[in-house]
Amino acid sequence: MRKTSYFRGFSREFMESKFESNGTAVTEFILLGLVETAGLQPAIFVIFLFAYLLTVGGNLSILAAVLVEPKLHTPMYFFLGNLSMLDVGCISVTVPSMLGRLLSHKRTVPYGACLTQLFFFHQLAGVDCFLLTAMAYDRFLAICRPLTYSTRMNHSVQRILVATSWACAFSNALTHTVAISTLNFCGPNVINHFYCDLPQLFQLSCSSTQLNELLLFGLGVLMAGAPVILIVTSYINVAAAVLRIQSSEGRKKAFSTCSSHLTVVGIFYGTGVFSYMRLGSVEASDKDKGIGILNTVISPMLNPLIYSLRNPDVQGALRRVLTGKRDIA
Repeated sequence: MRKTSYFRGFSREFMESKFESNGTAVTEFILLGLVETAGLQPAIFVIFLFAYLLTVGGNLSILAAVLVEPKLHTPMYFFLGNLSMLDVGCISVTVPSMLGRLLSHKRTVPYGACLTQLFFFHQLAGVDCFLLTAMAYDRFLAICRPLTYSTRMNHSVQRILVATSWACAFSNALTHTVAISTLNFCGPNVINHFYCDLPQLFQLSCSSTQLNELLLFGLGVLMAGAPVILIVTSYINVAAAVLRIQSSEGRKKAFSTCSSHLTVVGIFYGTGVFSYMRLGSVEASDKDKGIGILNTVISPMLNPLIYSLRNPDVQGALRRVLTGKRDIA
């Protein structure tokens, strides 16, 4: 352990002196990955390959169930199908490239590829923010405004909400990508993570990142703060409406349709806050790896389980999709 730390420190100092002496800009980054011990890398490869296949399989099964099962042709499951596609995208942006580096034993990533990964990660995560908000709004209308639900959440409204989510997320991701491309990287190029993201790149920049950090904070308030306020407001109204229901069975059913969504919201926003609200903390980079695993691997892997665990309609649809059997009308 001490020898590895010494080598890393020596390598970092060597790169600093090399780049400072000739003024060459960084053209590639070195991603250290999850572990540097060669003996652990095969185990890491198997674990994350299994997690990736499980996540993709689980989310595509949810999507297939939503598409083929008439009972699930409702706004709530329309958004759930879109969320499943996002989860496949989020894990595909980070894990396959990490698995490729483990196989090839090559840890370098070109500058352009790093920024491309950053763009798509923030694009998909941004859509996630707004889509979770749309799902909360859907629950609010279904429980608090049942008489006007079908008109307020018709097919056109659903498509507009999804399209708006993609447009806003695209603007956010493009803004961050363009802003990070204006920074100079002329010193150390080692990223102690398994994918490229803003906080780690800020630490390596030779130029001031103050404006970039302010931009991250400001857009973070718009992209995360505003959706959280809308989600909390929606569920306060939902809770008040549910408590007015006389039947205990009715209250239980209403709460069960919201509990899965609240669990996913808690995991998603909890990891996001820890990832981006602790900028400038070099010592926390190892903790950032754990948070990154939660955000990019564990959360997408758990979502199919969370949404199907207490939902008999989804369970039945999944069973019919996996077995190829359909109910006889």
